[in-house]
Amino acid sequence: MLNTGTIQSGKNYFSIQNLSFGLQAILIIIISIVLYANTWQNEFALDDEVVIIKNQYVHSGLAGIPDILTHDAFDSYFKQFQTTNHLAGGRYRPLSIITFAIEQQFFGVLNPGQTDSLYNFGVLTTTPEHYEKEFVQQMHIRHLVNVALYALACLVLLYLLNYVIFRGNPLAAFFAALLFAIHPLHTEVVANVKSRDEILSLIFICSTLIFVVKHQELKKWWYLLLSILSFFLAFLSKEYAITLVVLIPLALYIYQKETIRKCLIYTIPFILVTGLYIFIRFQIIGNTSTTMPIKDIQVNPYAYASPEQKLATEIATPLNYLRLLIFPHPLSADYSYNQIPYKEFSHPLVWLSIIIHLAIIAGIIYFTYRRHSLAFALAFYFFNLVLISNLVIEIGATMGERLIFHASIGFVIAVVWLFNWVYERIRQEKLKQFFVTSIMLLLVLISGYKVIARNKDWKNNETLYFKDIEVSPNSFLVNNNVGSLLINRSDFENDKNKRREDLQRGIGMLNKVLELQNDYLLGYFNRAIGYYKLGYPDSAIYNLEIIRGGYPQYPQLPQMYYNVAGLYVYGKYYSRAADVMKILLQMNPNDLQAQQALHSFDSMAKVGQGN
Repeated sequence: MLNTGTIQSGKNYFSIQNLSFGLQAILIIIISIVLYANTWQNEFALDDEVVIIKNQYVHSGLAGIPDILTHDAFDSYFKQFQTTNHLAGGRYRPLSIITFAIEQQFFGVLNPGQTDSLYNFGVLTTTPEHYEKEFVQQMHIRHLVNVALYALACLVLLYLLNYVIFRGNPLAAFFAALLFAIHPLHTEVVANVKSRDEILSLIFICSTLIFVVKHQELKKWWYLLLSILSFFLAFLSKEYAITLVVLIPLALYIYQKETIRKCLIYTIPFILVTGLYIFIRFQIIGNTSTTMPIKDIQVNPYAYASPEQKLATEIATPLNYLRLLIFPHPLSADYSYNQIPYKEFSHPLVWLSIIIHLAIIAGIIYFTYRRHSLAFALAFYFFNLVLISNLVIEIGATMGERLIFHASIGFVIAVVWLFNWVYERIRQEKLKQFFVTSIMLLLVLISGYKVIARNKDWKNNETLYFKDIEVSPNSFLVNNNVGSLLINRSDFENDKNKRREDLQRGIGMLNKVLELQNDYLLGYFNRAIGYYKLGYPDSAIYNLEIIRGGYPQYPQLPQMYYNVAGLYVYGKYYSRAADVMKILLQMNPNDLQAQQALHSFDSMAKVGQGN
């Protein structure tokens, strides 16, 4: 029966004691590594570029750690564009970035001259420098580190499940850890190196809970110290650690049968650490909650929504997470505007979401009163879900598969409880064994196939976005990235017709992007590159002038003007080339190269050598 809130049936499958923790650990580690072994072939994708590839603090190795600890996670990236972080609340998650810097120290520190080329890699280039190739190769090692850390996270979770949640029921713990390890929704966390912050956060959250229970039972002071240290490291990994302020007393109340008063007293040190983290975070990145551009749909997916639409969409969106946890197909790296359409309160999904999540809240209250394990499962799911729902904190995205990583622990605990409920109602012993074995094998095979296949999509931005455009055809970000990739890929296309086709398709996708947000300067810049490569200088200049009007200091703007001027010269339109040089001199009157070129083009135009 489940009268104590844990799975304890006298002769059921979960009471078998012949599966040692050591064997469980070996199996979980092997399964985790096998499923994600093929990620070692991958390069970089998505936010790897922002956090690793274009992060001078990472390239500096150990010397960059002080800057990593004292700046926003995206500080180095935004400095390259002479701007500041536009994400609401900022991002202070230094621990994973420190691991990238440590890796770079072993690979070899890059100086600013080398990283300048890395910053521009993929823009008007055809052949990367040797250190760029080496940097891509180094990403293979970073992927292997991610896999190892994921296996460690699954192992720590397994220990938590054995020691606290399913104590005395090793196979229940193993089944829950197995479901977590094989879930395809976790592919983004492992295959995208940047998401190491999610993995480290989970490791330290689970460690905190383990050390808390050990201290409560063994009364050893060092376990309290380790729990506080793990809690602080969890914060330095990612903000999910805040949920422990609720989960720690709940775990003590349910699993250790402590009184409410003792549970609350025990939580005081963790509240103090939370205050310390908030103070440090505020001192380093300040209050950036007001810096988010209101109409920038890249970081504010609700820019075009009314307040009612925004709230309705935020309420309905968590149902997508629940659907993907139950049936993780199809998967996408992006769910930004306009892939998830705005909802009205008249939409049935809004009210279905309200009913389901009110039921979860009621379940937490009811099962807490009974000291039942389902209370902890539902709370783990719900409180981590609240953090990513935009209802409490603006996260700058509608949703993301990596964001449900922590909440999925609550999901798998609840699934195992349900599995046991079904199992107990099967009378025949052989049928029970067949039920257990077939379910496990089926889940491993289906999930394993999905995970291994999805890992390949994460090889690089090109493979990822060309795959995801099929799943997210209305996404602003996916259309922008596929359009830009098509324009860049044209440099490597030998077939002239295919090259032209790629450029035209890329420009078409950027047209769609700019219809969604007409002040998106990077879209205009990439479209200018496309027109330049097609040999349409007038169209290129039109886009560059829009950029100059909105952001005169755009770093790559002068070089593009020079490139387009060269196109005019090639067509013998010297007067137009001279006009471009005049624009450059307006931007920088001391540009000697532009002065000389202007004199030369004017002379050619006057003698009638061109149009």
